[in-house]
Amino acid sequence: MFQLGKTLVSEEIIKNDFVCNLSACKGACCIDGEAGAPVEPEEREILEKIYPKVEPFLRKEGIDAINQQGVYITRENGEIETPLINGADCAYVNFDDKGTALCAIEEAYNAGEIDWKKPVSCHLYPVRIQEYSSFSAINYHRWEICDDACSLGKELQVPIYKFVKDALIRKYGTEWYNELEQIATEFNKK
Repeated sequence: MFQLGKTLVSEEIIKNDFVCNLSACKGACCIDGEAGAPVEPEEREILEKIYPKVEPFLRKEGIDAINQQGVYITRENGEIETPLINGADCAYVNFDDKGTALCAIEEAYNAGEIDWKKPVSCHLYPVRIQEYSSFSAINYHRWEICDDACSLGKELQVPIYKFVKDALIRKYGTEWYNELEQIATEFNKK
């Protein structure tokens, strides 16, 4: 780990390679797991505001789940997440004609209906952030469903921090990211 401003960053995001390989995994990270995608407190209002424009991109099951649970849920531990369909798929998932899971929020963004891509936690994946009172811990989340993404990243020689560059800039800013790149350059010289 190394410190960068008020963040502690795992060296794994520099050492490991990763490029999503949707043709192999079919977007399994959006339909597997035990919880919805983490939602930051300031994203709650955004989800409420954009929902009418996202709804046409959703499948019926997602609309039903959101109507029953809300555009986000708050778990017993206080964490905010996207709702799930029957405890599995994210309510914001739809599927293309090849059966690949797609984010309806991102689909609405790509269609120019909204100007917000998706929750930053989704944009950052496979990076996960744990917030503490005085710092944030930035870690690599390993999941076997992403083995093909690791292989593709290695083949293309794209480290995790470069794969999630836009999301890291969105979360921490350009100056922070530029410092991360300098640290990575020094790290790789060793």
